[in-house]
Amino acid sequence: MNKIIAERSTKTIYSDGYRCMKVFNEEYSSSNVLNEAFNQAMAQNEGLSVPKIMEVSEKDGKWTIVSEYINGKSLAQLMEENPENLDSYLELFVDLQLDVHSKRCPTLKRLSDKLHHRIEQTELSATDRFALHTRLESFPNNNKLCHSDFHPSNIIISEDGKPYIIDWSHAVQGNASAETSITYLMFMLNGKLDVAEKYLEIFCKKSGTSVDYVKRWIPITATAMSVNRYPERRDFLMKCVEEGFAEKV
Repeated sequence: MNKIIAERSTKTIYSDGYRCMKVFNEEYSSSNVLNEAFNQAMAQNEGLSVPKIMEVSEKDGKWTIVSEYINGKSLAQLMEENPENLDSYLELFVDLQLDVHSKRCPTLKRLSDKLHHRIEQTELSATDRFALHTRLESFPNNNKLCHSDFHPSNIIISEDGKPYIIDWSHAVQGNASAETSITYLMFMLNGKLDVAEKYLEIFCKKSGTSVDYVKRWIPITATAMSVNRYPERRDFLMKCVEEGFAEKV
C-alpha cells in the first residue's frame, strides 16, 4: 500500500517501501518533469550518490517520476534530533556539496542565464536591474555542476549511514559560489543564522574560497529567490540585496 511521505503545492510523493513515486499535478508541465528526471539521471551517471531513476510515466494527465526509495532520515531531521553533532553534520554536508561541484554536465542549463532571467522578472528599477546584471557579468562563468536547492532536507541518510542527494529539479551548470550563497540564504530564511555562518565558514575553508567572494553573490541570488522560490519572504530577501550592495564586498 502506498503511503504519502510528502506533499507540496505542485506534487505529492508516495512510497511503497521499495519505490518513491513523485506524482505531479496536472498543471505541472511535462518539460519540467522530464528535465528533473534528466538532471537526476545525469547526476547518477556522474557517480554521485542519488536514488536510481526507475521510471517516468504519464497517466490521466499527471506525470510521475519513480525512483528507488531510500529508507532513512533527512540530514535536517538528524540536525534537529542531535544538535550536539551539528559540526560533523555540516562537515558531511559541505563534503557532499563539494563532490557535486567536482562534476561537469555540459548539457545542463547555465545558472547565469537563469539568474539574468530572474533579475528581469523583478519589479526593481532599471538602474537596480542593470547593477545586478553588471555584477553577474563580472563573475567567471564556470561550468561546475550545481544542485541549486542544496540544503539538509534534500540529503537522506540511509539506515546503513550512506548519504543520498535528492530533488534535482533545479540542477544547472555554473559558478559554485553562486550555489553556496543560495544555500547560505536558505539557512537564513529558516531562521538558522548561526548555522548559516558556520556552514559558510566550513565551505570556504574546505574549498579555498573567500567568504567575501561568496557574499558578493547574495544580491543576485537573493533577487532570483524572491521571484521563483520565496516570494512570501521578499522583504527579507530584498533587505539582503540592499545590505549586499551597501557592504560593497
